[in-house]
Amino acid sequence: MTLATDEFIRRFLIHVLPKGFHRIRHYGLLAKTSGADNIARARELLAGPKPQSEPADATDHNQPACPCCGGRMIIIETFPRGATPRHQPTNPIIRIDTS
Repeated sequence: MTLATDEFIRRFLIHVLPKGFHRIRHYGLLAKTSGADNIARARELLAGPKPQSEPADATDHNQPACPCCGGRMIIIETFPRGATPRHQPTNPIIRIDTS
């Protein structure tokens, strides 16, 4: 889709909150209480493929869980305290929340 400059800016600014306001994401289709049910229903209505679950033996007990979300954590490198890591991070990714 191609937009005129002023129309793009208008549509972009619709998503910018006034100063002092905070975006709340604890409600709507993806709210924790009903998010999984809503996504399943949307897939059903769109006739989309069902997500494939991992077999029980596929979980690797050597991979620890993420302390924040509990998801699978992949360790890139371990190094002793005070040592410099060999893996250098890539350029930072700047994400703009447009929801």
